[in-house]
Amino acid sequence: MKPITEHDVRASFVNCSKGEARRLGLPRNLSALPWPDLDFLGWRDPGAPERAYLVAERDGGLVGVALRPAQDVRRSFAKSTLCSVCVTPHAGTGVALFTAPRVGAAGRQGNTVGIYMCADLDCSLYVRGRKQTELGVRFESLTAAERIVRAVANLDGFLDRVLDDNLGATA
Repeated sequence: MKPITEHDVRASFVNCSKGEARRLGLPRNLSALPWPDLDFLGWRDPGAPERAYLVAERDGGLVGVALRPAQDVRRSFAKSTLCSVCVTPHAGTGVALFTAPRVGAAGRQGNTVGIYMCADLDCSLYVRGRKQTELGVRFESLTAAERIVRAVANLDGFLDRVLDDNLGATA
């Protein structure tokens, strides 16, 4: 991902108001992030942990999406879970359900879409082996480049559902 500015981030949001985008807490040290290792910028709001955000490059521009993590429900029966974006296994609460309001009329009616993602939103770092989970490294037959392509495609699928104002409409 190319480095982006605070203005770029705030202007990219598609599923929240401009006022909400102006008020959201940005990641600390935005300019110092490992941009070449990121397929998208994802973070939890430092001042409001019940809010999360992601910004991805898409069709030559940026698309920002406001997310809400589900309540921290600790399930004793859940030994490990997989992220739907990077397919990284995590122990316990390392994967969280994030929901995003859909754009347009559907979002104004309260419709959301959800995805299970790494709770820290560091999918790009896990897929490149720059960060490891508490479960350690697992063998996968895909190359790092193929895992990156898969993660981007999985994220694009989620963004398609957020951006599709007609999703679920009946003819």
